[in-house]
Amino acid sequence: MTAEKRPCVYILASGKNGTLYVGVTSTLAGRISAHKQDLIDGFTKRYGVHRLVYVEEHGTRAEAIARETQLKRWRRAWKIALIEQQNPNGAISIRSSPDIVKPKPDIPKNLSRTRRGIASGSRESPV
Repeated sequence: MTAEKRPCVYILASGKNGTLYVGVTSTLAGRISAHKQDLIDGFTKRYGVHRLVYVEEHGTRAEAIARETQLKRWRRAWKIALIEQQNPNGAISIRSSPDIVKPKPDIPKNLSRTRRGIASGSRESPV
């Protein structure tokens, strides 16, 4: 993959404790720019979700899509714990850090399990 074409999963937030959005792209800088300029109609434009808070790089687009699907099924608390584990400062600057895309991290071990999250089968537990 070239530096410009790296399949990755990203999470945007509207602000601290705000709305979260999970997406997938192979051109992160372009996609984030489009979100920030509200060029993409839909959820992020409607709810003002523009702040990049988490990025994961993957080897293939299929892996990135599978991870996006997994994260979308996660509970909000699990996503927040994942963000805070990798990004305690809150926001990522694409311009100041050209190597922001990180490899897939270990799944947080300290997240609480819930009966619904494990038994339902509709959500994959991160623990």
